[in-house]
This record gives sequence, C-alpha cells and structure tokens, in this order.
Amino acid sequence: MKRIFLLFVIALLAACSSNDEEQQTGEENPSSDQEDPSAKQQEASVYPLTGEETDAEVMDRIVAVMVNNHPKARPQTGLAQADITFEILAEGNITRFLALYQSDMPDRVGPVRSARPYYFDLAEGYDAIYVYHGAANFIEEMIQNGSVQGLNGMYYDNDKALFERSAERVAPHNSYTIFDGIYQEAEEQGYSLESSYQPLSFLAEDEEVTGEEATEIAFAYASTNRIRYQYNSDSEKYQRYSDDELTVEYADDQPIELDNILFIEAAHQVVDDAGRREIDLESGGDALLLQQGKVQYVQWERNNGRIIPMKDGEPVSFVPGQTWINVIPKQIGIDEIELTP
Repeated sequence: MKRIFLLFVIALLAACSSNDEEQQTGEENPSSDQEDPSAKQQEASVYPLTGEETDAEVMDRIVAVMVNNHPKARPQTGLAQADITFEILAEGNITRFLALYQSDMPDRVGPVRSARPYYFDLAEGYDAIYVYHGAANFIEEMIQNGSVQGLNGMYYDNDKALFERSAERVAPHNSYTIFDGIYQEAEEQGYSLESSYQPLSFLAEDEEVTGEEATEIAFAYASTNRIRYQYNSDSEKYQRYSDDELTVEYADDQPIELDNILFIEAAHQVVDDAGRREIDLESGGDALLLQQGKVQYVQWERNNGRIIPMKDGEPVSFVPGQTWINVIPKQIGIDEIELTP
C-alpha cells in the first residue's frame, strides 16, 4: 500500500513539473509531427527576382547596370546572367538596357552607358547599386545628392579594377564593368552590400500558365529598331531578336533565353533639344505577359518600387526564371504589338 502511494506522489510531482515548464516557456512540448523550422526556412529560400531555389541565404545586394544597345555595341556581354532586364528608349529610337543581377553574377558586363533618371529610378525601386558610365551634369548631381547609390565609370575609367576599355570596340561602345570590383568599391563608398528582399510572385511547380496561344511577338520602336521574341517549346523559353538578328552573348554566341516577357505601355515625353525623355513609370497601364507560349492581357502597377503585372486587382505570377521587360510608348500602345499563335 505504501509503495502504491509513493508511486502516485512521484507521478503527481512529475505532472506538476511538466505543467510548470510549459507555463514558463509559453508553449507545449513540440510533437514529433510538427514542421522542422530549418526545413521551412530552406523551402522559403529563393532568389527574389527569379523565384529559383537556393541552399544559400539570399542577402547579396542587387546590382543594376546600364547596358548600351547601339548597333555598334552588339552583341553585349553579361545579359545572359541578368535576373531581370528592362529595355527602354533613351534618345532617338535606340533603346538601352537596365540589367539587374543577383542570382548569377557575371565576370564582366557591357558595354556600359550613361545614366538617365528613369533608369536609376527603377534601380532605386529594386534597392540596387546602380552602375553606369557618364551622365549629364544635372543627372550626376541628382545621383550624388542621393537619388540612388551609384558607381560612375567616369571616375574609374579604365582603372582595370571596376571598369576597363575594350580594344575591340571604339568609345563610347567599349566600356565594361568588372563585377569583382563592384562590391569592393560600393563598400568603400559606404553602401550596404546586403539587403533583404521580398520575392516577386511566382507560379508553384504544379500551377499552369493561362492565356491565349502566342509563340511569337514583335514590336517596332522604330523602323530601324524592331524586336522579336520567339518561343522554343523544347526549352520552354524565349529567344530575342533585334532587327532579325538573334541576341547572343559576345564571347560565345550563347543565345539570351528568357522565361517571362512583359510589355508595358507608359507615357513618353521628349523634354529637351538633346532628345532626352521623361517616362511615366508610376501610373500603371496596359500590358502583355508572355509565358510558355501563351499571352495574357494584363495591367501593370508600380508596387514598392517594382513593376508588377496585375489582373483583376491581383498580382500575376511569373514563371520561375529570367524576365525581360519592354517599356513601350503609350502613344504607340500594345495594340501595335504583333502576336503570332
């Protein structure tokens, strides 16, 4: 009888001790079928601009580079590694690229060209370090006064650490930025080398792309600047053409292959005798989104600085991978885009 009573007391004390521990920690003892927090963190680790999974913690600051698209600057170097590339008119009928890098940092990118406000406004919206070569005085003043954290090749021209001149091309089509020097110089300028980014919206593996069939899309910024994207059903990616020439990497003729093509229309206005433009990248408007051989008519919005496709008031998810965004004049509009089923 005493032995039974003693066992009862021990059991009671053990129960009280367990309850006290739960009250102190504010939670019950975890059960064996609960999620492993580290596994949950691993699942959430993706590159924010591509949606592609990675084992590493993604904290590297995005780098945005102004890339020349003059015919004498083609083919370019480093575009194949860009997470997102914006294509926008500069002066005249020539476009320039703003290439955003984080998931895949190339050795060199270029040719690099001079700054424009609507390009560095986009770079700032993506919290990127803005790399460019040259700027008009009033534009350089805007950058130096804090409109964006930038690195200007004019101060490092051909220093072989951050910028170098190629002997294979003539100025202003021969300036290349060396990626090994970007973070080093950014740190010396007091810029943060890390940032926490909210990922864009991406389709899950079991989600399907919706829309009408469209395997080719073409648009002419001008009669001398016609672009085209051709869908490859085998790779499920798009290849880009400028005036019927395939867009490739300079070093090895590797084609630029893309997973999402977004055309957005925005108001353009020429504002000076040099032909400089102001482009409204805030108000939103009509857009076309191409993915996996299909096209959707959508809207675009500027959301926390980033360009987002929208439909029925909700973001439209990107296919994981690389994206090219063409900004076209609203005065022309997406109705002038040619679609081929």
